[in-house]
Amino acid sequence: MEVILLQKVANLGNIGDKVKVKPGYGRNYLLPQGKAAVATAANLKKFEERRAELEKLAADELASATLRAGQLENFRLSLTAKAGGEGKLFGSIGTADIAEALSKAGIRIERSEVRLHSGPIRVVGEHHVKLHLHTDVVIDLPVDVAAEE
Repeated sequence: MEVILLQKVANLGNIGDKVKVKPGYGRNYLLPQGKAAVATAANLKKFEERRAELEKLAADELASATLRAGQLENFRLSLTAKAGGEGKLFGSIGTADIAEALSKAGIRIERSEVRLHSGPIRVVGEHHVKLHLHTDVVIDLPVDVAAEE
């Protein structure tokens, strides 16, 4: 299935690229989310008419993500959780917990933007979490987990 990308998609291409994708990926992800359009002559013509508008939207999104990344520069997130004597948590800290803690700190982060490369946090200590604010803006956030008293 050939599609025209209406916005930058990680590991696929930039705005305006005509790419070949598997039909399921195109039908179930790219088309419903408005990230692409089927590559027909009519859609190509429509895209060329809207190219400047789409590129401006993409630039605005990138500027917004860069601004949010600037807010998080030199920021450390501190969390407390119930833990056993050996530093193991009762339960775990996941993406929702981190997004909620950042929201309480006044920083707007969606749960889907938080990436835990080694799964949920299950021990007390310092951990590093990746925040994917945009396909081009990925930052490393230190998270300190302490045991509740």
